[in-house]
Amino acid sequence: MPPTRVLAQAAASQSATPTLSLRDALVRASGMDPAVAAANARVRAAEASVRQADVGPNPTLGLEVENFPAIGGGDLFERSETTLSYEQRIERGGDRPARVSLARAESALVAATARVRRLDRLEQVHRAWAEALAAEAELGIARERLDLTEQFQTEVQRRVDMARDPLFAGARAEAELAQAQIDFDQAEIAARVAKVSLAKFWDGAADFNLGETAFEDTGASRVAVEGTAQADLDIFLAQRDIAVASVAVEQARRTSDATVRVGVRHFGDGADLGLVIGGSIPLGRYDLNAGAIDRARAEGLAAEGDLYAARIDREREIARLQVQLSARASEARRIAEETLPQAERAVTLVRAGFNRGGFTYNDVISAQTALLETRARRVAVLKQFHIDRARLDRLTGAHGDLIPAPETQP
Repeated sequence: MPPTRVLAQAAASQSATPTLSLRDALVRASGMDPAVAAANARVRAAEASVRQADVGPNPTLGLEVENFPAIGGGDLFERSETTLSYEQRIERGGDRPARVSLARAESALVAATARVRRLDRLEQVHRAWAEALAAEAELGIARERLDLTEQFQTEVQRRVDMARDPLFAGARAEAELAQAQIDFDQAEIAARVAKVSLAKFWDGAADFNLGETAFEDTGASRVAVEGTAQADLDIFLAQRDIAVASVAVEQARRTSDATVRVGVRHFGDGADLGLVIGGSIPLGRYDLNAGAIDRARAEGLAAEGDLYAARIDREREIARLQVQLSARASEARRIAEETLPQAERAVTLVRAGFNRGGFTYNDVISAQTALLETRARRVAVLKQFHIDRARLDRLTGAHGDLIPAPETQP
């Protein structure tokens, strides 16, 4: 099929299908995240841990029977003494508040991890959208190559028919045309696969087009990052809070718990009842839990160090991406304004000269190749621009509003 007809059919098909913007793709993918159920379950599990940490120790009900008579030595109930007791362990040293603080810090880590995972998925969607845009742009280049090659093959064949060029020139033009057709078919398949891969993020069909201006839009390079989110740092903050809470837990364990006991004793040789009151407390003589406390403090220092390093790395990466976006936007603009017009003019001049016999076949091929390579370079720059933008949006939490709050226990 002639490329002009292919181009017309493609334009008609695009006008009949809806345009999918980046925001639309992110919204669809966010609403169809298969890992949401697991994340919500983990959040509910963490909340249950907080509730459980706020529960005190259970009391103990005891029964003791003393002075059993020997076999054949008399009535069991007349000589034995029976004690029914109620025993309660009393937590000392702030065990319960420390446990609750630790459970809450662990719950915050679960929530932060879930949010980071969803931001990572949105970045994957953003990259897939950029790759689909680039695949369509590469398809456009393949279509232009096919169009140029077909026109040039027609010109060469005309010259061969007029005996102005040898037969091998026509054969070579035919081979170039066949290869251009193969490249176009492969680019068409790649563009279709890229759209299907994007649509699979919401388990949908690739019944959309990506628009003609989205790939050319480099406006994000001029947007300043203000009030950036810190979803990644929240993980390190939660780990630091866990370490701090662990220190409190180990310090509380250094203080031994006391046990009080109240009971009623029945004397078997009469109807007398006695009140029994007792208690116990371990002596803190050997085990002061010093090793566990030191370990928890060391883990806290490590968490602080990890947090500081992560903050520096994140700020450096954001700064690098902002510079890269600006540089790539500038390069794409300069290619469009300076290099491409010259390459297009060169093709026009060389082809006109070829028709007059002033240039060779190789001159035309070289000019067309230079033009297509210039277009390909610009597509590569724009593709990397959008991939860098996806990474910057991920680090700054630009699409964090698409992440709903996790479902908690009703």
